[in-house]
Amino acid sequence: MSHMKLGITVLVFISLLFAQDVIGQNVLDGIYQPEHTLERRIIPYSPLREADVMWLKRVWRRIDLREKINHPFYFPEKPEQGRKSLFDVIKESILNDGTLTAYDPGPLGDDDMFTKRMTPDEVRSLLSKVDTVYSENLLTGEMEQQLVPMDVKSTDVKWYEIKEEWFFDRQRSVMEVRIIGISPMLAKKDELTGEFRGLKKLFWIYYPEARYVFVKAEVFNRGNDVERRTYEDIFWKRQFGSYIVKKSNVYNRTIDQYKKGLDALLEAEELKKEIFEMEHDLWSY
Repeated sequence: MSHMKLGITVLVFISLLFAQDVIGQNVLDGIYQPEHTLERRIIPYSPLREADVMWLKRVWRRIDLREKINHPFYFPEKPEQGRKSLFDVIKESILNDGTLTAYDPGPLGDDDMFTKRMTPDEVRSLLSKVDTVYSENLLTGEMEQQLVPMDVKSTDVKWYEIKEEWFFDRQRSVMEVRIIGISPMLAKKDELTGEFRGLKKLFWIYYPEARYVFVKAEVFNRGNDVERRTYEDIFWKRQFGSYIVKKSNVYNRTIDQYKKGLDALLEAEELKKEIFEMEHDLWSY
């Protein structure tokens, strides 16, 4: 009888080990395996001929991630639950996957024509720098040199600039907008005082190319966890807050070059109103 009990005990023990091994291989964080986002495809643009465009205006906008409506671009600060911040998606696509190409904004940050491609190594060196600091050795009292890595993190990117074109297609009788490029931006600070000195463009990415990456990158949906949207959905549906910083003009100047503070914001709203009224005035009611 003792041998029978021992045999049963061994079988139970083996069964438990097998069950734990099987469970460990099939742990599912949820009630089903999400597959919808992985199978997403971009919605192709409607065919457009130059002859059909009767009005066009190029506009540059600034997206501030500190605004609540833009938080899906900023969070999560670290990748979790299959979601990444917009900058993490862009960075990994450039450095690891090679599915995105970065373009140099120029030494003054005014080149947005996608003229110079940047290699992954150039982007890597741009985002990873080493700073030299001196600190006092508590034992010897001497100043020692230390190398401190200064990597650009996702939390450092709090602004994006987008270049887009608004146009009226008379073939379909619609006013439409298409994004041309996106540029992540950092805050420039004084090395001595740490004071804010404006914004710096890291690089530009070509949006028609980025659509194939954004369509598979999930973002958080406040209303329903089942209806997970992607970055492509947010841009396509214009579910973000922004303000105009420049429109095409004969001087090729930005708003902050001739307006400051509140006047600049009012000027941006005036330009937004101009685009709205352009479409509105085409129709009679």
